[in-house]
Parts: sequence; C-alpha cells; structure tokens
Amino acid sequence: MKTCESMMTKNPICCLPTETVVKAAQLMKSENIGSIPVIESEISRKLVGIVTDRDLALKVVAHGNDPKSTQVQSVMTGTIITCLVTDDVQKALDAMSAHQLRRIPIVDNDNKILGIIAQADVATRVDKPEKTAEMVKDISQPKTK
Repeated sequence: MKTCESMMTKNPICCLPTETVVKAAQLMKSENIGSIPVIESEISRKLVGIVTDRDLALKVVAHGNDPKSTQVQSVMTGTIITCLVTDDVQKALDAMSAHQLRRIPIVDNDNKILGIIAQADVATRVDKPEKTAEMVKDISQPKTK
C-alpha cells in the first residue's frame, strides 16, 4: 500500500488567517503555487482553511476589495477535505475526484498540516497514466447543482 506520505509534498508553505491576501498572493507567486494552506498558528500548524489563486481572483479582485487590507480568513475555504498521512494514496485520489479538488492537504490525527498532494504530484508520481487521466477528467468536469 502506497501512503499519502509517499506522494505528498512535505512541509507546504502556509499562511495565517490574519495575514493579508497580498501576502498570500506574493507567496503564491514566489513559490509558484496555486494554493496555500491556512494554519491557526506557526506553533500548532493546525489546518483551519485553504486559500487559492481562484479565491483571490473571485472574492477579492472581482469584488474590488483592497488586497492590502483584506485578510485571508475572509476569502479562504474553511471546510476542507483532507487525508491522513497514513491513508492509502487511493483514498486521496478518490477524494480529489469526488470533490473536484486540484489539491488535498495531508494532516496528522491532530489536524496538523504535514503535506499536500496536488494534481501535479499525481501526474508525476503515480505509475498509472490511465488513473491520472481519469482523475484529471473528474476534477475538470463542470460542477452539477
């Protein structure tokens, strides 16, 4: 069994809920990433949300909000689908497909962020091209209401 730990990118860059979206956007740019896990504090690293480049575009820019004063907590997604570091990687892939997620945070039993699995990780680390293609197709389907 291949675990999430074997596929995840370890120690992802994180931000705090009270930081500005400018800081989050700058981190996304400098790290070349499209999402940032949001943690309660640097000490606990307890996952409380996730903010994506799409959140910034649709919830800040599109509304004309000031990115220098808008806090991450006002635009982040607070209900997060996660997997445990010990879960079989298939569980993460299934969750990504079922919930149309391009990335999934990996946590321990205390909800402390340990890593993240993104579509790119699946594409480069899973030795099953048909499974990767199927997952990308599922994630990319328009959401039904």
